[in-house]
Amino acid sequence: MKIIKKERGSVYADKNVWSFFNEQLESFNFSKIFILVDLNTKELCLPYFLNQIKHTIQIEILEIPSGEEHKNISSCLTLWEQLSEKRADRKSLLINLGGGVVTDLGGFIGCTFKRGIEFINIPTSLLAMVDASIGGKNGLDLGSLKNQIGVIKNPLFVIIDNKFLDTLPEIQFTSGMAEMLKHGLIHSETYLNKIVSFDKSNKEETSELIWESIKIKNEVVTEDPFETGLRKTLNYGHTLGHAIESYCMETSKKNALLHGEAVAIGMILETYISSEILLFPKEKLNFITEKILLKFSKITFSKNDIEAIINLLIYDKKNSNGKVLFVLLKNIGHYKADCEVPNELIFNAFEFYENF
Repeated sequence: MKIIKKERGSVYADKNVWSFFNEQLESFNFSKIFILVDLNTKELCLPYFLNQIKHTIQIEILEIPSGEEHKNISSCLTLWEQLSEKRADRKSLLINLGGGVVTDLGGFIGCTFKRGIEFINIPTSLLAMVDASIGGKNGLDLGSLKNQIGVIKNPLFVIIDNKFLDTLPEIQFTSGMAEMLKHGLIHSETYLNKIVSFDKSNKEETSELIWESIKIKNEVVTEDPFETGLRKTLNYGHTLGHAIESYCMETSKKNALLHGEAVAIGMILETYISSEILLFPKEKLNFITEKILLKFSKITFSKNDIEAIINLLIYDKKNSNGKVLFVLLKNIGHYKADCEVPNELIFNAFEFYENF
């Protein structure tokens, strides 16, 4: 069994992971177990998961609709009420079985119901495996504004089972790859080159790259759990990416984008900005842009679209004293935080993206 051992939030994967999971359920003596799913994971993942549980304790299923638009306070109110009605107590366990929306929202529910109950993350999407379920960030959106409300607390532990990836549509798998590409950009050129060239039909290689991505994120959040320095690099591509995602969610002019689709655009834009401000190598900018556009369809943005996206940047969580602050790269694996970027350069970045 693969293990990343931590005081809280240890990650377990590969062989014997379900034997370990059942041993843990037995040892903690929970009063009740609640499993949070969305419509997709209820149908595609829950039956397999229930077959892994060898515990006789009472289990209740909690369900939310699928989609980022349901990662909100309304869903929280519904879940808090359901937990109360089903007599959840402080010795209850919440298992979050799903993608990033389920693990983000479920973690927040676990942190807040009765001032905190134990929760476990079992990510079922690539995005959640390599990013959302690791690092202890739990929260929800405020309208279309991403991750405005939340707390940082690790789950009891995280279980990784790549069999869940067999349930993913191709577009969801590709969305998760955006975060793996980001890990390559902020960590090492060696890992980045592996990500741009691997074949997901090779399940052994896919499993190893996922585990390497999890280890990269874990190294970052272990060194900087509360995002005072190094952890800011995990926001690479997300400053503009989140603004693009929010804009496409709230406007009728655009189709909503998956998180990874928006972050992929954000990485191209922010790498261009890095090349202009920090002299990130142009040949690597072109290489990264080419590889991203091979996986992600290009979106057209008008001048009015871009202005609206820039206006949304004021809500980014890295901002300080009214200033919009970016994480930029000097080179692959070398960053500079708290960079101010003029709006003109953001327009130029969109022009680069559109004309590439």
